[in-house]
Amino acid sequence: MSKLVSYQNQEAYALITIDNGKANALSHEVIDQINLCLDKAEKNQKVVVLAGKAGMFSAGYDLSVMKHSNESALELVEKGSTLSKRLLTFPTPVIAACSGHAVAKGAFLLLSADYRIGLDGEFKIGLNEVAIGMTMHQVGIELARNRLTPRYFNRSVINAEIFSPGQALEAGFLDLVVKPKKFEKTVNKVAYAMASLDIKSHRATKLKARAEHIANLEKAIELDRTSSL
Repeated sequence: MSKLVSYQNQEAYALITIDNGKANALSHEVIDQINLCLDKAEKNQKVVVLAGKAGMFSAGYDLSVMKHSNESALELVEKGSTLSKRLLTFPTPVIAACSGHAVAKGAFLLLSADYRIGLDGEFKIGLNEVAIGMTMHQVGIELARNRLTPRYFNRSVINAEIFSPGQALEAGFLDLVVKPKKFEKTVNKVAYAMASLDIKSHRATKLKARAEHIANLEKAIELDRTSSL
């Protein structure tokens, strides 16, 4: 199996980087490798920084799998939905370092992290499912409803509007947007700040605060199993 996701053990955090071609597509193999890296970070009780490649966080699911059949698409979507649930309930803080475009599942990964740092630039962030002929899956609706501002929910989910990093900050996809020269330094600074939290309190509070959301995600995963995209 080729290495599509790398794990770097930093002093205060674990850097998990996706590197899968131009689109940084999320395939079965990529998600499996992310989970293996998360296993390692959990064992080491490390804050997680989830990153993409320069200019591309991720453009979403592997289209070759999504177009193969409805069954294969549903299988990959369920695996991605389960990953989102894991990130939202992960025992240590999860930071998304969005170094470029984040579309479809790439944007949903932003909605699954505890803190999201975006790179300022000519990048596109958003949910394009409706624009490319896909009915939004139930988990996607729940993730968007929980994190996006009401003003942007319909624009994102129903109208498939795509945003600049600044607009994505206002919408709720990002928590912070920084210039390229400050991006790496800012990610490092936030990761160190997160590492200073009491991890047990962080996890307990996260699970309490997101209890209803997680229950809704679990129901949504079940509904998506019998749907079509």
